[in-house]
Amino acid sequence: MFYLLSQQLLDWSKGTPWAEHFSALRLFRYITVRSAGAAITALVLSWWLGPKIIHWLKQQKFGQDYADKAEAAGGLAARVLSKKGTPTMGGILIVAVLFFSTMLWAQLDNKLVLLTLLSVIVLAGLGFYDDYAKIIQQSGGGTPPRVKLWAQMAVSLFIGVYLWETPSISKLVTEITVPFYKYPLAKHAAWLGILIVVLAIVGASNAVNLTDGLDGLAIGCSLIVAFVFLVFTYVAGNIKAAAYLQIPYVNGAGELTVFCAALLGAGLGFLWFNCHPAQVFMGDTGSLAIGGSLGIVAVLIHQPFVLVIAGGVFVMEAVSVLLQTGWFRFTRMRYGTGRRIFLMAPLHHHFEKKGWYESQVVMRFYILCVLFALIALSTLKLR
Repeated sequence: MFYLLSQQLLDWSKGTPWAEHFSALRLFRYITVRSAGAAITALVLSWWLGPKIIHWLKQQKFGQDYADKAEAAGGLAARVLSKKGTPTMGGILIVAVLFFSTMLWAQLDNKLVLLTLLSVIVLAGLGFYDDYAKIIQQSGGGTPPRVKLWAQMAVSLFIGVYLWETPSISKLVTEITVPFYKYPLAKHAAWLGILIVVLAIVGASNAVNLTDGLDGLAIGCSLIVAFVFLVFTYVAGNIKAAAYLQIPYVNGAGELTVFCAALLGAGLGFLWFNCHPAQVFMGDTGSLAIGGSLGIVAVLIHQPFVLVIAGGVFVMEAVSVLLQTGWFRFTRMRYGTGRRIFLMAPLHHHFEKKGWYESQVVMRFYILCVLFALIALSTLKLR
């Protein structure tokens, strides 16, 4: 919105005495300026709206009045405070601020930005429905997993097919690229590309959702990954930088830097209220949307496998659940009694069971996430 308005004013004042007064508006042409504006806007809005939304959630009784799965399982000696009664659906704050800030500072005619925002709204709606179902049921059950999975796959397939059918960006699907290698591994492989799109978006959405179990854990790790993609989107959208670093150039991808910056601002603002002891949880409303947005951005800059590296913590959490569930079912069929690999899954609860304090788990996972982020950033140069 600001970009469009600034350009209209510059065009209107061109050749008039007002031109000199409006010359400063040229700054809005720079992605760096608009990204900084988006981040600051999102942060300030989060601080301002946060207490209001938390109060509204409490008024509506949108709180977690059931013990979470970790507490219900017992054995968490290191957990001092129960999470029962804390307002959930805080993802409303993240998504609202993210959407508004991006619309305010990004170019609104950019297809990549609009596609990302549309998908985020759909995934947030899915998460909101799931959170609401949990509150109504008061059991933590929520929407059946298969329903969420089908909805996520529908969004992912739509994105994959749209990219494939759009000639200017079809290479995002038809060519397969991997980190540390500057040439496409395969060309004209649309079927494989669409499969990767689905796995990236659905996997990221669910992985962040699984990680959202401790105060500040999911949003903090998401911020670190979002910073990685802020760098990648800027480079992928700059033809000279992309050529120098030998990564795929994507026309218009630079505007996704504004989106990533808005996500950083919104995430930092939410972390202000979500750090231990949390005043609000993001719920599926936030986790499904944030995870999905990271997957979508990775796909739109032709770097889905970088997400696997940068989001290493999310991968660990998701894999721990898959291993735990798979091994339990296998041993129950084989021996009649299910056995476990971890004390509890997802992985952060395993360490809680081992006696780590919640803040210790969160901070150590942050450290791991930073290490994964550094490895991901190194793929820009090591090719």
